[in-house]
Amino acid sequence: VTLGSVDDGKSTLIGRMLYDSGNLPEDQVAKIEQETVTSGLHVLPDFSLVTDGLLAEQEQKITIDVAYRYFRTPQRVFILADSPGHEQYTRNMATAASNAQVALLLIDARSGLTTQTKRHAFIASLLGIKRVIVLVNKMDLVDYSEDRFREVSSEFLEFSERLQFVDVQLIPVSALVGDNVVHRSEKMPWYTGVPVLTLLETLYVTEDENPIDFRYSVQYVIRPNQDYRGFAGQVLSGHIKAGDDVVVIPSGVSTKVAAIDYLGANGEESLPIAQAPQSITLRLEDEVDVSRGDMIVRSGNAPEVKREFEANVVWFSDSPLTLSKTYLVQHCSRFVKCKITDLRYRIDVANLGQQPAEKLRMNEIGRAHLLASEPLYFDPYTKNRRTGSFVLIDPENYMTVAVGMILERRTAGVALREPTIEPRSQFLHKEESKLTQVERELRSGHKAFTFWFTGLSGAGKSTLCKVLEQQLFERNRSIYWLDGDSVRKGLCRDLGFRREERRENLRRIAEVAKLFNDAGTIALCSFITPYQADQELVREIVGPERFRLVYLNAELNVCEERDPNGLYQKARAGEIKGFTGVDAPYEAPMSPDLVLNTGELSPDECLSQLLTFAQTLL
Repeated sequence: VTLGSVDDGKSTLIGRMLYDSGNLPEDQVAKIEQETVTSGLHVLPDFSLVTDGLLAEQEQKITIDVAYRYFRTPQRVFILADSPGHEQYTRNMATAASNAQVALLLIDARSGLTTQTKRHAFIASLLGIKRVIVLVNKMDLVDYSEDRFREVSSEFLEFSERLQFVDVQLIPVSALVGDNVVHRSEKMPWYTGVPVLTLLETLYVTEDENPIDFRYSVQYVIRPNQDYRGFAGQVLSGHIKAGDDVVVIPSGVSTKVAAIDYLGANGEESLPIAQAPQSITLRLEDEVDVSRGDMIVRSGNAPEVKREFEANVVWFSDSPLTLSKTYLVQHCSRFVKCKITDLRYRIDVANLGQQPAEKLRMNEIGRAHLLASEPLYFDPYTKNRRTGSFVLIDPENYMTVAVGMILERRTAGVALREPTIEPRSQFLHKEESKLTQVERELRSGHKAFTFWFTGLSGAGKSTLCKVLEQQLFERNRSIYWLDGDSVRKGLCRDLGFRREERRENLRRIAEVAKLFNDAGTIALCSFITPYQADQELVREIVGPERFRLVYLNAELNVCEERDPNGLYQKARAGEIKGFTGVDAPYEAPMSPDLVLNTGELSPDECLSQLLTFAQTLL
């Protein structure tokens, strides 16, 4: 794929390469020469006309759509994707680069690196391209200066140090004249390397497909009669043979592959083995319930099956990313609803720095946390490009708004190299107490649990916790209540109210509650906790065996009527931003341990149910 800023010579390079290597038909050469003479703009043939076929492209002298050109040399067969350089068409560039093994990145020798050049390089790194050939173009316009070539080369190498390229080659060229494109240039004797085409013919390129992990995405169930039941789809990665043990996700049912059917040039046939990226039909030995969107994998080799994940996202839409909006995520053959619950940061493509951000706008790149309505079956993008990528769609107009690359859990980013630092955990040692939690519970005379109260502001969390604490204390229970405002004045006073800071606030509280439980003390926690992802986070930290989630279900209008501190009124007036229920979402728990309808039940009725619930545990 060709990359680079607008007017850096990508289309001209491809045309010149095809022309000089004898891969352009004579009639097309004659047409280009005629149109060049007619326009009067060029002395030499305008080779950009080879790929810029749209009328708008020829009129504006820019590439808009992706043009693919197939050609061969005695050494290799190539598919060249000419991508647009204009910022407005970055989405087309990303589409072209998503399947490429090598990038040809052009840089105008006069202007050097531009923001768009850096953006293209960064997106190529995000998309997993490991090898890039940097072509410092238009050397004829800088008098074939070796010093200028070295300056531009150093500038790019310094920028790319934090990108995930494993092989970077640099060549000085003039695409228009043909210097160092197919033939060595006599005008740059100081360059001792090979021309572009020779390098492409000899460059070592590894397979992009994951050969280990078999992933088969079911697209259609074929049932022409009662004797045939097949599951059509594409092998996304790996390979499979008849007789192999497989598992169907999400059901988890195990079976064997009975046969592999394939419609080839010779008609229908059965294959002994199928591999990526073949489109086939699998028949299974057992009658298994399989539908479109399901995934078939090898036994003992399953992908992640989760509703939430983190990803690097490239935003394409004119409308900015909105955290409260529901999008559609297309992943393999599945379409499910999802929300972007948190934007961790935006990446400044000029210096690859991380910036706080509330939104992503067109062509901006950021790291986001996503929550899907149903589980997706994925691998990290670095491990499997096919199952680690997805597309976001606006359900209002069905326009593609973004592409994403799923990150490994707890990774800092897929496209940036992080400094090598000794993990602090190597130098920490936890001293174990001689007292066990069971011994502490025996001394206190009851078990220790964390009761986590979630609900809108005004649902009654603090009111109920305050009374429950007093009631249990009077029953000789060791108990402590953690409330939002009191925690933010001490333990979390360094945190603000951005999404990631709110999450860190809850994480700290969950860690404290866990310590209380270890000490044999009951912890009451009253926090809005609006996101299901955070509800699961605190459950995981405390431990499912000690954690109980209490959902105070009250309608927004009821909570707003109560509004003891006037917070809803201030939020409606715009004085408070990101207020849950007004301009920020609240996600009701998926599986609470207790639900209290505080909008209809009296405080005494709620307390009675709470005490009964607590006493059965303690």
